[in-house]
Amino acid sequence: MSTQPLRIIFMGTPDFAAATLRALIKGPDEVVAVVTQPDRAKGRGKKMSSPPAKVLAESLDIPVLQPTKIKTADFRNGLLTYRPDLIVVAAYGRILPKALLELAPLGCINVHGSLLPQYRGAAPIQWSVINGDQETGVTIIQMNEGMDTGDILLQEAIQTKPDETAGSLFDKLAALGGTTLLKAIKGLQDGTIIPVSQNHDLATIAPMLKKDDGLIDWQKDAKEIECLIRGLDPWPSAFSFIDSKRLRLFKPEVLHKDSNAQPGTILQADKRGLLISCGQNSLLIREIQPEGKKRMSVESFICGHQIPVGTSLVQ
Repeated sequence: MSTQPLRIIFMGTPDFAAATLRALIKGPDEVVAVVTQPDRAKGRGKKMSSPPAKVLAESLDIPVLQPTKIKTADFRNGLLTYRPDLIVVAAYGRILPKALLELAPLGCINVHGSLLPQYRGAAPIQWSVINGDQETGVTIIQMNEGMDTGDILLQEAIQTKPDETAGSLFDKLAALGGTTLLKAIKGLQDGTIIPVSQNHDLATIAPMLKKDDGLIDWQKDAKEIECLIRGLDPWPSAFSFIDSKRLRLFKPEVLHKDSNAQPGTILQADKRGLLISCGQNSLLIREIQPEGKKRMSVESFICGHQIPVGTSLVQ
């Protein structure tokens, strides 16, 4: 096959997509346009915020498209004017219609943050940490009309650390996704990659997370709670309640120490952290974010606030 530089349209939205786009731009091919989600109002002030992929593209004078609808003939015809050889998708946020999947001669390929068929869906990185996986990775697939169901072109695996958070793993997989994508594109060009069908019987789903998913059930084993806290760090974050106010919890450590106290009871509150009873074993929390305040160490918080031993975090 030809080794001439490809004309690529990139479709992606958040930081994960921006990292992939950055790698693509540094590669041998030409990114002729970037498609991303529309700007959104964010924060308390509801100021309009541009997606990270858009910010990066505009800084490099790459044309940006932000359609509200992607199933229209006008949008498809607009993409055709860029004469793409390939469309690359990374965390775009929408399932593409058949008309777009077949628009470029090499089709559409997707960078996904899991070892498919595990964790199909919107939040593969978070669910991998929540479930305590010791290995994860990225998969490059040839897209079809399903949700992350296309043939596998290339996979790269990494081991996860015991204290891994969704945020730290996100950064690692974003970098790995970029390098793996470039290998896959080269393989497509020179014909060395043979697509492999996924084993759909082994598929698992990683649905989008909601803020309420972070509410901690202290009746559970400390290890399960620890994985939840790490998997929801930095967003949406795991939380409990103290004096009817939300308390977000970070930097957990399982201590193999049982207590007769009801699960959710604070057993210790000092510079080492908050020690909290669980259904089995106990959990030491080193960082918290009280409602309306910034994230901080427990040591910093208790310098000016009392947290009495025996306080229950169960609402």
